[in-house]
Amino acid sequence: MKKKTKKGLSYRDAGVDIDTKGQFTTDIYSKMRTTFSPRVIENPDGFGGLFALNSRLKKYREPVLVSSTDGVGTKLKIAFMTGKHDTIGIDLVAMCVNDIVVLGAEPLFLLDYLASSKIVPKVLHEVLDGIVGGCRQAGCALIGGETPEMPGFYHEGEYDIAGFVVGVVEKDKIIDGKTIKPGDVVIGLSSSGVHSNGFSLVRKVFFDKAKMKVTQKLAKYGLNTTLGEELIKPTKIYVEPILKILNKYKTKKVIKGMAHITGGGLVENIPRILPEGCAVTLERSKWNVPEIFNIIQDIGNIDNQEMFHVFNMGIGMVLIVSKSDVKTVLNDLKSTKEPGTTIGEVIRGNRTVRVV
Repeated sequence: MKKKTKKGLSYRDAGVDIDTKGQFTTDIYSKMRTTFSPRVIENPDGFGGLFALNSRLKKYREPVLVSSTDGVGTKLKIAFMTGKHDTIGIDLVAMCVNDIVVLGAEPLFLLDYLASSKIVPKVLHEVLDGIVGGCRQAGCALIGGETPEMPGFYHEGEYDIAGFVVGVVEKDKIIDGKTIKPGDVVIGLSSSGVHSNGFSLVRKVFFDKAKMKVTQKLAKYGLNTTLGEELIKPTKIYVEPILKILNKYKTKKVIKGMAHITGGGLVENIPRILPEGCAVTLERSKWNVPEIFNIIQDIGNIDNQEMFHVFNMGIGMVLIVSKSDVKTVLNDLKSTKEPGTTIGEVIRGNRTVRVV
């Protein structure tokens, strides 16, 4: 009599479906292709993405590659709570490309990492739609990525994303803030809301303290949205307007320094570009602080100093220019449909920011 053999375990038994992942990878390539230009060398089944430098960099005399990597933090929790996943990818691209454009760099290509407990094609396709849309806004190609299934590591129905971007800038056109001096003017570009920083505090305020739901309407606070709709608004991508200004002036650096206002807010990000002997004074009355920040501050009983240390407070990008160039730059920004506002000035000091 034959002895019965026990059925062996498979990868699927462990929670990983190779067939589903393979089909998902095949399906997303067509979306990635919509971000391609002639500089991308197609390699759909390869182990890495290919990008032809010569065809793109021949206009540069001394090209310098600029890179950055980032994620979107606990804003992902808002996507899980609302079931809205089609904009979180825009946040990812924005967090990466905004960090390199402040150096004057043109984004070339981006890679993404999208990990989950289990691949749910509908959800991850929505995430990818956001990444593709963000890449189109930034003018960069999505040339590859990784989508691991990690059962037992992530909670069911949740995922994590990260991005890595590479850009290029002419060596003598790198914007590093070294020429900033007292008397220069600070220009702010508006944010679309909370962007992608401070969400641990946001969630503490709304969901732990106030016991609010993402479906709660904010009409009594003067906003025509639900809480979830307000919090999930994607981070602005500032690449197009900034590059238009930089490309307009071939022989002059009209922008001396730029800061992407992310974690640490205005008071910690602006000092990163200030040379020794310089500080900045910002006038809060010079710009409109979006109502969502007032709501957070009121419900959380948070003091002004903490708010400006955590959130962008309505300013997503800062440009520092000479006083003589302020009018020109403001007009240029207006023509790009991303108007700027003078929000402060550079003074003598030790690389600090004061909000008055």
